[in-house]
Amino acid sequence: MARIEDIMTLAPVIPVLVIHDPAHARPVAEALVAGGLRALEVTLRTECALDVIAEMAKVEGAVVGAGTVLNGDDLKSSVDAGARFIVSPGLTANVAHAANACEVPLLPGTANASDIMRGLDLGLTHFKFFPAVAAGGIPALKALSAPFGQARFCPTGGIKADTAADWLGLPSVLCVGGSWLVPAGTPDVAAITARAKQAAALKSLIS
Repeated sequence: MARIEDIMTLAPVIPVLVIHDPAHARPVAEALVAGGLRALEVTLRTECALDVIAEMAKVEGAVVGAGTVLNGDDLKSSVDAGARFIVSPGLTANVAHAANACEVPLLPGTANASDIMRGLDLGLTHFKFFPAVAAGGIPALKALSAPFGQARFCPTGGIKADTAADWLGLPSVLCVGGSWLVPAGTPDVAAITARAKQAAALKSLIS
């Protein structure tokens, strides 16, 4: 089984994708990979999300994961569709155990010290900090990182192109999640590739 850390360090930004048309899946994935972003999180917020995962998984170089995974059934369906990692908005023992059973890396959401302690009890050390801005922003994550030196984070939620670098400068942050890379609607492949290249260039800022 791949390690979640390996996926988190593929690029400094993991695109958070809400795709409403499976026909857009491959062009979007190809554009992001061409720009240097290989880890792609497809959220399970649309009826076609599993089809999108299946299509994106066919793109060479793409490491496609499922986001907004809320339970074991979501997780198994995502893995069956081709997801190679799982992202959850929160942390439950059920989802953690399902990830172990399916032998798939898990990035669970945490927002406070209790969440992180629960994750450590389950053998996890890598977390999504969500919702990053609403949960207190950079000051909150700095404070949370202090007593949990072994923990590493992917802040997600409210992060923009012009604030990503600030988050990536934190020693506990390996990458950030961002929805700004692929706006809603028919994809502009050239624009997506350009934004992906800018995001990939942030790698030099990671501590």
